[in-house]
Amino acid sequence: MNRLGDLERAVMEVLWQREDALTVREVGRDLAERDLAHTTVMTVLDRLAKKGVVRRTRDGRAWRYRPAASREAYVAELMFDALEQTGDRDAALTRFATSISGEEAEVLRRALLDAERRET
Repeated sequence: MNRLGDLERAVMEVLWQREDALTVREVGRDLAERDLAHTTVMTVLDRLAKKGVVRRTRDGRAWRYRPAASREAYVAELMFDALEQTGDRDAALTRFATSISGEEAEVLRRALLDAERRET
């Protein structure tokens, strides 16, 4: 999975914050402070659809866009991709685990326990 560029990330933030699918115009309206052309927003959304990051459906003459996955699922996929790039997954995971805060470690511990319980 590719990392998102700055504008792609901004568009995805708009989509992740909303429950309903949005048109290009609606996304552009939420990015008004960036003063983007309608065609720029359309191009970014089209590119995200081709990458599989967003899904689109027809609504009359317009397309409606929604995230293909949650923000958390996207970030988890980036983490998996990063692990694939290392020659030593154990070392990378150990380094990660020793660099997070105690609070984050506790969240990770609980998640691992939950996953272990589901497997049994």
